[in-house]
Amino acid sequence: MGLDMRPMGKPQKGFEKRFKEIFEMVSSDTIPKPSFMDKLRGIKQPTKEELIQEWFDNQISTYETIKAPMVGKDQEAESWIKERYEEMEPKPPLEDFLKEHHGYYVIPLAKEQDGVPCYKALGQDENVFRGQFLKDCVDLIGEDLVSEAWSTKQADETLDYGNRLMSAANTIAKEHNLEHLKDQQTAPNTDENQIESKLHIVYSAAKWLTFYGKNGHGYEADF
Repeated sequence: MGLDMRPMGKPQKGFEKRFKEIFEMVSSDTIPKPSFMDKLRGIKQPTKEELIQEWFDNQISTYETIKAPMVGKDQEAESWIKERYEEMEPKPPLEDFLKEHHGYYVIPLAKEQDGVPCYKALGQDENVFRGQFLKDCVDLIGEDLVSEAWSTKQADETLDYGNRLMSAANTIAKEHNLEHLKDQQTAPNTDENQIESKLHIVYSAAKWLTFYGKNGHGYEADF
């Protein structure tokens, strides 16, 4: 399967402490159980499922952070989904198709493209980074920096990791006169074993991580 790095939502204002508490309880599987006295008093502790629901109910999605237009709300998203409809064959009834996609965020049209990587994970949302590509960069930046990607991180850790990847990439780019790769949106037209290809992956990962980290989002390492 390999590694996919999926950006997580961020807490709504006032929910920051509880957001972190739930994240740590669920990820370490240390859900509090009611004590004997709690049971006598009729006090119930939330279940794992209830905690997860609370976590999702009180967060801001990554789609909002990247400013992706929404079907049923934004005209550009409406035009986009109707173009997809015209490409379909056979076509379902238009009204049913639009109803089915109401509320869908069109990530390719997002205003904040640093949160939409060119190294996308197949079968996932377009803002999920295919972290497996970093495996090809071990000889460039070292095993330690690469292996960190396989750990789920909260926002501050995400930003720190992105900054360290960026620092490593900048040093290598300067040595090889490849600074232009930092701002290149698409993968270079070189063999995957060439330094240009590997460095562009590191730059892309660093930009993706720092974008989400500085905007309050962590990511889930899914592998």
